[in-house]
Amino acid sequence: MIREDVTELILESRREKGLTFAAIAGKLGKPKVWTTAALLGQHPMDAGTAETVVDLMDLPSEAAPVLQEVPMRGSLDTDVPTDPTIYRIHEITQVYGTTIKALIHEEFGDGIMSAINFNMEIERVEHEGGDRVKITYEGKFLPYQWS
Repeated sequence: MIREDVTELILESRREKGLTFAAIAGKLGKPKVWTTAALLGQHPMDAGTAETVVDLMDLPSEAAPVLQEVPMRGSLDTDVPTDPTIYRIHEITQVYGTTIKALIHEEFGDGIMSAINFNMEIERVEHEGGDRVKITYEGKFLPYQWS
């Protein structure tokens, strides 16, 4: 059994059970964004979490060790995504990436925002012109260290 197989089983079980990613996260006691990424194969799970997922999603027992493996991260098959939602995130980076970089350097100095020591939240914000999506990235600042 490989990770892609386990991901397909998880998604199939989620549909059959009518579970949302938020509901699964609640049952695991984990953040919604982390849980979704882990279920989609982008994070390894500890043994207890993997066993809970196997039980909750009625997966075969051999799925548990697969869920614990460190994954090959990056789930897109192309450099420029074609899915409209993912493309818009890419477009935001294309348009505002240099602005984000300039403001991080102005505020923090020469360095980067970690995507390893990182949190993200996705929220719905009611707005009179139509509901909006609020995405918050929170990553540890890592200064460049020149020896």
